[in-house]
Amino acid sequence: MKVTLKDKIMNLLIDKEGLTDREITNAILGVNEPQQAVNQVCRLMTSKGIIRRIIRRDGLIGNYIIAKETVQKSSPLNQTKQVEIRPSIFKEDNLKQILKDFLHADGWETQIAWGRTPGIDINANRGTQRWIIEVKGLGSLNPMNVNYFLAVLAETLQRMDDPNAKYSIALPDVKQFRNLWDRLPLLAKQRTGITAIFIDELGRINENGL
Repeated sequence: MKVTLKDKIMNLLIDKEGLTDREITNAILGVNEPQQAVNQVCRLMTSKGIIRRIIRRDGLIGNYIIAKETVQKSSPLNQTKQVEIRPSIFKEDNLKQILKDFLHADGWETQIAWGRTPGIDINANRGTQRWIIEVKGLGSLNPMNVNYFLAVLAETLQRMDDPNAKYSIALPDVKQFRNLWDRLPLLAKQRTGITAIFIDELGRINENGL
């Protein structure tokens, strides 16, 4: 089976996500090779919803796999094996980056706790408005996601010291998190005022409020 440039890029991003076009070119084609071919393939995969191009913390554009599809990953014996890709966009820092871009486009200024930095995940301000958002990514097991959901609610409640602020939780837009939010009693949502923000594999944001 002929391995295409797209296959090589996908294989590389499975092992190391967030690489720039230049870094992908260096790894696949060589350090001194032009990156136009890689750039074209990455943009094509972006248009098809296979990867997402996100500005990294260093200001460069990284490529992240977001599609649930199976690819042929080459082995050392020139055989292939099926690899199921989990949407890396659902990692917590990637969700924070999407929310940051969304908020900045709407005139908000943000302070973000990246990685394991303690504090409020996203503290957004726009004039006299304040929006506190706690974020959780996607776990590898269903029980883990239940724990994530309970944890993000608890963290949000612990942040509720500003009566004028809006409070939200942000989660991957998957059925389990939707169901957990739907099962939360309406009275609890009304009393706390907490809203849920769901982010899907294409980076689209939907706020499921009261």
